[in-house]
Amino acid sequence: MHPRPEPRWLLLLHQIPKKPDYLRVKIWRRLQRLGAISIKNAVYALPRSEEQNEDLQWVMREIVAGGGEATLVEANLVQGLRDDEVEALFNRARDADYEELVVQIRAAAKLYPKRGRLEDAARRKLEADSERLRRRLEEIAAIDFFHASSRETASSLLEELRQKLASAAVVAVEKKPAKYRGRTWVTRKGIHVDRMASAWLIRRFIDPAAKLKWVAPKGYVPADGELRFDMYEAEFTHVGNLCSFEVLMQRTGPRDKETERALKAIAEIVHDIDIKDERYQRPETAGVASLVAGIALSSADDDERLARASAALDQLYEVFSRQRR
Repeated sequence: MHPRPEPRWLLLLHQIPKKPDYLRVKIWRRLQRLGAISIKNAVYALPRSEEQNEDLQWVMREIVAGGGEATLVEANLVQGLRDDEVEALFNRARDADYEELVVQIRAAAKLYPKRGRLEDAARRKLEADSERLRRRLEEIAAIDFFHASSRETASSLLEELRQKLASAAVVAVEKKPAKYRGRTWVTRKGIHVDRMASAWLIRRFIDPAAKLKWVAPKGYVPADGELRFDMYEAEFTHVGNLCSFEVLMQRTGPRDKETERALKAIAEIVHDIDIKDERYQRPETAGVASLVAGIALSSADDDERLARASAALDQLYEVFSRQRR
């Protein structure tokens, strides 16, 4: 006798009472989020796996707790359908999800200016939209069990939008650096690479008399005259694909060629450690990342962290400022 093949499908058979109305809607939405497809009224299917089994067990409990009835069975055949026909039903459902997402991505892309320059408010809105669309793509992909054909279209269009945003992150250079002298500069506690480097840049090249304040990451209301960096709604923070150090450099420059060249090298290292996109791949990056991690692990005091990081950055600056182009 040939061994019986492992069941491929999980089938949820259920009956939900007419009242309360919300229970039927709640269960339907839960099944949609799981990626289940309706085979016929009150019968939903998912590919068989431990994770899907556990998810449907929870749905069963909700149905029973609400006064309904539910049964979960494993099966090889689904109402006389072949496996490829069942897979096609799943792909059809996911294609509909991807196509809806494509419409939203194209609508967001229409807000993008033809010349590639963005006002700050428009840029922030597009970045928020891009992140929301990315999360939605991940949600659909998580229940795309059989690789629906529309996935590539949605992924490509979203990546195109994100690339446009990154290339359009043009930061205006501030022409009045004196306005940044003698200020109080505020950032989040627990400084790491971007905040360490930014604070060093502020004290050495922007505002030698700067007072630095470390605050909680949420809920801080700045006092009059304070400038925030690398935190929510800060005057100097990430813009597009630029880290806070890069934004500070651009908005408070320009400087002489030697200084600019050295700071640019440091900015590339800070960028790759902070953004983690391996954009510049400088040979010094891994060593600096380990140094920063060591500073953070061995000291919880932000003033001490900054002092130790500043000493290292001073040495890096000396090396880069003396190198030939």
